[in-house]
Amino acid sequence: MSTLTPELRQAVDAAGEQPVPIIDPETNQRYVLLRAEVYERLHVLFDRGSLSEREQRFLLQEAGKRAGWDDPEMDVYNDLDPRK
Repeated sequence: MSTLTPELRQAVDAAGEQPVPIIDPETNQRYVLLRAEVYERLHVLFDRGSLSEREQRFLLQEAGKRAGWDDPEMDVYNDLDPRK
């Protein structure tokens, strides 16, 4: 495991939970530095792991329900057509 330089530590502290963009000056490769707890919350969104597409859809639907998308007042959005 690598350790943070004082410069990177200062950037991470200033960024809070926001990602810190980093560039390798030799290769121009771009990276993003995140706190581990932020990564743990986000990685499930892009790490397919062993979940099937059906399982992923189910989990997304459940998350939507917890966020209030199954509230009857949200039904008005079902009739919106952005092409109109």
